[in-house]
Parts: sequence; C-alpha cells; structure tokens
Amino acid sequence: MSNYKEIVTKTIVGKGRKTFKKNFSLTPENTPNTVLGCWVINHTFSGTNNKNEVTVNGSFDVNVWYSYDQDSKTAVTTRNFNYDELMRLRVKDVDSLNHDNEIIVRSLRQPTVQDVKINGNDVTLTIEKEIGVEIVGEGKVKIAIEEDELPWDDIYDEDNKEEIIEDYIKDDTE
Repeated sequence: MSNYKEIVTKTIVGKGRKTFKKNFSLTPENTPNTVLGCWVINHTFSGTNNKNEVTVNGSFDVNVWYSYDQDSKTAVTTRNFNYDELMRLRVKDVDSLNHDNEIIVRSLRQPTVQDVKINGNDVTLTIEKEIGVEIVGEGKVKIAIEEDELPWDDIYDEDNKEEIIEDYIKDDTE
C-alpha cells in the first residue's frame, strides 16, 4: 500500500539567454589619431521581474588607449556606460509567476569590444555581451511513500558464535 506526499521546492519556471550588440561613443580629452587598445572592465548587473519579461540593468567601464598629436603621445580615457536590456522569456508555468520570484542573471559572455572607429573627436565602439536569465519559483513534486516498509533491517550475525566462559576469572584463594 502506498500513499503520496507532496514536496514543495524551488524550481526554474522561466529561462533564456540573449546576445546584445550596441554602439557606444566617447569623447577623449585630445583628438585621437589611432586607437591602440580598448577593453571593458567592472561589469555589474541585476534583474527585475515583470511576468515573463525581465529587465536587466547594468553598467561597465570602457578604457580606450589612443595616440594623439600626430601619433607622438598616448593617453587612456575611461567612461562608464549604463544599459537596460529587456528579455522576454519562455515560461513553463505562467501561474507560478509573481513579483516574489527570484531572478538570477548571469553574464554568459562578458562585454567585449567588437569594433572601434574614430569619428572626428569621438571614438565609436561596438560592444557585444551575452546575458542569461532564470526565473525561480515554487513547484510541487509528488512522491510515493511505502508505509509497510521498515526504516532499518535487523542484521543477525550467525558466523560469530563465541562461547562465554563464566568462570574465566578464578579465585586464587581456593
């Protein structure tokens, strides 16, 4: 005979990933002749839930190393960029969505510079990143319980038959 019990647990109710490619521009202190290097650091992000849509808010710093004054001098300029990305997810159980759901955001591919161009006094950057999002909700699992099953089996050791000698300790006074 078996009964059923329900276990309430956290489960992923929606999941998705998306690649974003956007252009950004910055203006260095000096008019650049050549871009010598460009890198992205300090990427931070978080997500907010709105049914099957998640808004990812984040920021990162871009450092551009460039030459100026007819390639005789170099400098590095840094700028912080903010972004808001909307992700529409496929949801497995729409009824389990609410504002209490936990949102897990992961950077699957850190922001990297794909292209750099000099436009007059400005430097235009194409930056690409890949973000993964999971919505965690509650789910129920039903399991069968066997009631006639004993939690522990008794073990009888028949191989170990030792005799007990009752007069092992003899009294020397006799």
